[in-house]
Amino acid sequence: MTTHRFDVHPWGIGWSCVQNSGWEERGQAHRESVFSLSNGHIGWRGTLDEGDPSAAAGSYLNGVFEEHPMPYAEDGYGYPEHGQTVMHVPDGKVIRLIVDDEPFDIRTGALVEHRQHLDLRTGILHREATWTSPAGRTVTIASQRLVSFTHRSIAAVRYEVTAGDAAVEVTLLSEIIADEPLPEVHSDPRVMDALRDPFEPVSHHGAGGRATLVQRTRRSRIAVAVAADHLVTASQANAPEPHTEVTADLARTTMRARLEPGESIGLVKCVGHEWSPALDDVALRDRAEAAVQSAIEIGWDGLVDEQRQYLDEFWGRADVMIEGAERLQQSARFSLFQVLQSAARAEVRSIPGKGLTGVGYEGHTFWDAETFVLPVLTYTAPHAARDALLWRHSTLDHARSRAEQLHLAGAAFPWRTIDGRECSGYWPAGTVAFHVNADIAAAVVRYVRATGDEDFEREKGVEILIETARLWCTLGRWDDDGAFHIDGVTGPDEYSALVDDNFFTNLMAQRNLRAAADASRRHRDPASALGVTPEEIARWTTTADAMAFPWDAARGIPEQSAGFNAKERWDFEGTRDDQYPLQSHFPYFDLYRKQVVKQADLVLALQIAPDAFTPEETARAFAYYDELTVRDSSLSASVQSTVAARVGQLDLAMDYFAEAATIDLDDLQDDVDEGLHVAAHAGVWNALVCGFGGMRDDGEMLRFAPRVAPPMTAFSFGMLVRGRTLRVEVQRDAVTYRLADGPALGIRHFDEEITLEAGQPRRLDIPALPDPGPRPSQPRGREPRRAGAET
Repeated sequence: MTTHRFDVHPWGIGWSCVQNSGWEERGQAHRESVFSLSNGHIGWRGTLDEGDPSAAAGSYLNGVFEEHPMPYAEDGYGYPEHGQTVMHVPDGKVIRLIVDDEPFDIRTGALVEHRQHLDLRTGILHREATWTSPAGRTVTIASQRLVSFTHRSIAAVRYEVTAGDAAVEVTLLSEIIADEPLPEVHSDPRVMDALRDPFEPVSHHGAGGRATLVQRTRRSRIAVAVAADHLVTASQANAPEPHTEVTADLARTTMRARLEPGESIGLVKCVGHEWSPALDDVALRDRAEAAVQSAIEIGWDGLVDEQRQYLDEFWGRADVMIEGAERLQQSARFSLFQVLQSAARAEVRSIPGKGLTGVGYEGHTFWDAETFVLPVLTYTAPHAARDALLWRHSTLDHARSRAEQLHLAGAAFPWRTIDGRECSGYWPAGTVAFHVNADIAAAVVRYVRATGDEDFEREKGVEILIETARLWCTLGRWDDDGAFHIDGVTGPDEYSALVDDNFFTNLMAQRNLRAAADASRRHRDPASALGVTPEEIARWTTTADAMAFPWDAARGIPEQSAGFNAKERWDFEGTRDDQYPLQSHFPYFDLYRKQVVKQADLVLALQIAPDAFTPEETARAFAYYDELTVRDSSLSASVQSTVAARVGQLDLAMDYFAEAATIDLDDLQDDVDEGLHVAAHAGVWNALVCGFGGMRDDGEMLRFAPRVAPPMTAFSFGMLVRGRTLRVEVQRDAVTYRLADGPALGIRHFDEEITLEAGQPRRLDIPALPDPGPRPSQPRGREPRRAGAET
């Protein structure tokens, strides 16, 4: 875990060097991830403008990948033949500076001052630096960087250099750099060999201040066009004219000026990004250049104004406010901003596990996109949730082909992928994690219920529900007593594999089957066009009703899977602190046969489907599985926080919440160098809203049962419900519900049904919390750090 710390600010993330202390290389990769900017289409890591030093150059386009052979010691039927890895696309954010004849390099000369600040209200990354060259010339550099939410293809930089107390000659070199090296993303050298030179040049163009590079990946055959143009400003009478030189792998626009003391030269650089596996190269170039021309005409101030307006609207409906805990306030807003960045303009593309902030997980998307990220988007940016589901629908043919290959009906969505094809070479954790299909179906149901988007359900959603329901009927088996079992699967917990009747999987499959039946009855024509018959609908409902759920009768709790509670417990007392995460120090076969949980599994079922359990069952089950969960995954703390809050264990819920909120800012798992954990950030919202806010969306009417826990003294959040903005403001003894607009909305406050009218806030008392009993325990050494330890 890094000891690197960021400045605490309610609306931003800042970091600065101590005056004249020199550059702090330790933590640089971490900072690059934290200061990343994205809109879901473009991702720019928070590297320095001059591009060096850097941990990973990091310019990404969502969906751009290179294929590589999947290495196996022994081949097997159904193993994926090719892997997919996100690539560094040509990097247009680099602006180098030469002062007299000395290149600006923070590792040389004297770094008098250096600050970086990410403003969450504007989406702009600010940087200020004062530097004295080895020859004694001092300049001040100020830059601002944004990735536009309103112009999908555009990212931009404003860069300014001011002379100090002596005249200087300055040269600005604005570049687009291709073929920057990829960090090691795979341990097999055969894979890395295939990824070392992924692009072949197609064309390059440049004149005046403009430049364009067009390249194509060698195996996946995806074409990428990156274009740039510049506006130059200077405090002198005449701004210098830019001059551009272009080669196949480098475009460089040069500007030179002599600055007297106090004089400045600046530029605005707009960079356009387009990609396609099908478009003609010329058409792709035209798109990128047209996007840049439009941005140049709008200008920097126009781009900033549009960005601020977009975020004002977002924060106006979705802001989370936490009183009494400054670090948690910062972290909660940072997390919500990261969720928005991951998907705002993805537009029928996936939401990768690391977003577009790094090459972690090779750029793959997983089931946690639907289970963690889409609930947040559904209630804060529903257009982005819709687009993510449209992407899943666009990959149905791949999912059908995969199901056919596995001798199953319907569709088998991949456990990890970029373009919709399975990329997991470890089949016990990948191929048999069939719950991903029900997770996607649940996201469809949630989105339609929250938005009322019946057009989406009819045109796209019903097909997803039908094809995933068909999978379960061929995957499971009937026993002699008439129960339906699903054997040999892997649930959310990656320390259990090839289990029978994973409770989470069976529960989600049951809901998938019922949702498909309901949707097919409502939308008879599209269902009939997909071959659905009354007999098939009856089979879905019969199967759902007969679903088997393992139960530990002695303890009165559900089992994570059949026989799980009878296994030998992991030797937590004999496991040293430096032997976590367990998968790095113990063989999987040993993990698979013991009671040890990497991440919330049965507890995730408690969170997602609270109506399936009584309050007493929930409390007992949570206490039992909390003793087994080691949280070697970033996905766990937020789920445990949510369920702990629901069962009244507010102190424990707050500890888990504080851990979830700072997991990336404090790099608690020592892996943020490769990018942020988008699903973990989504979990922060889920823990606050569904945990402390007590929000449940498992019926026709939203239910809230809010509770405040120290160090919070109050909190509030906003959400969209069928197009209406609802704000929930929670204090220790009372809660106020505010409906901003639209028709009346019925909700439940604890067990009381109330009706909210627009513009008429309702303040209601919070009932006393029943005694929740003793605080559940955790494995030795795996307790969450106490809330407040992060401040």
